[in-house]
Amino acid sequence: MAADGTATTTRPVKIIAGADDFGTPLKDALVSHLRSRNIEVEDLGTSSYYSAGAEVGRLVSESSSSSAVDVRGLVACGTGAGVSIFANKFPGVFAATCLTPADAINARSINNSNVLAVSGKSTTPESAIEIVETWLKTPFKSPCPANDNKPWPEEIQSFLDNSLKEMPEIGKTGTVQDTCAVCCLVKNRELNPIDIIPGGSMKILRESPTSAFVRFKAGSVEPAHHHTFGHDLVVIEGKKSVWNLTKEERYDLTVGDYLFTPAGDVHRVKYYEDTEFFIKWDGHWDMFFDEDLETAKNAIEKELAK
Repeated sequence: MAADGTATTTRPVKIIAGADDFGTPLKDALVSHLRSRNIEVEDLGTSSYYSAGAEVGRLVSESSSSSAVDVRGLVACGTGAGVSIFANKFPGVFAATCLTPADAINARSINNSNVLAVSGKSTTPESAIEIVETWLKTPFKSPCPANDNKPWPEEIQSFLDNSLKEMPEIGKTGTVQDTCAVCCLVKNRELNPIDIIPGGSMKILRESPTSAFVRFKAGSVEPAHHHTFGHDLVVIEGKKSVWNLTKEERYDLTVGDYLFTPAGDVHRVKYYEDTEFFIKWDGHWDMFFDEDLETAKNAIEKELAK
């Protein structure tokens, strides 16, 4: 256990924290507590809905296990479930929703959880502090409530040790399992052309909230447009740039990158390679153009020539 009594790891802990509107008050209380214990915290603030889970998951995934710092995540939403699901989309991330200290002990002992998800709607700050403290100080393979607080038998400990190597490899080999869950949703399904934008095709996967799988051919351009809804997207394959004209910002995205565009924000897009992405929004699909295709192409050429 560390000198401050909060962690058993031999490496100093750094926490990357994020939340949606429903989880922000609880996240803020936990960030304040952790900093009072001299634990380094990178607070990403408040994001829209599950976006916080995706961003924290990405950053924890990108951290090296051989680093001198033990990088972990803290995410919060209304239930703690949504942010946990999104964080777990990234390799090497083991997010667990914990509503009690017992949950936290089990998550660390059995799953070596490196991202803690908490519920802003059902957990008080006092309870959450106890949960996060328990989660930080519980070692992997320690006695836990799931095993009646007894040490794990040798064969189970061996299984848990192997799981650390095997779990990150799930999805890398095999047949159906060697693609991500999102890609499996559209496997062998035909995408429908987007008539109003040449080079694009889309397949609606679910409605209310709506999610879709979208493809664009290399060189395609989406003229400046806006929607009545905000939308989250994750790039599965390819490379693209998004110009948010409302915010006067440019985002260069490639595989694994995430972007949220608020409702009403005018944006244009350029695809440099054949590109596929998963997109989610609330409500029915709509698209209102703010310029024509030629104007968009000329604006992008001028921008890229700078």
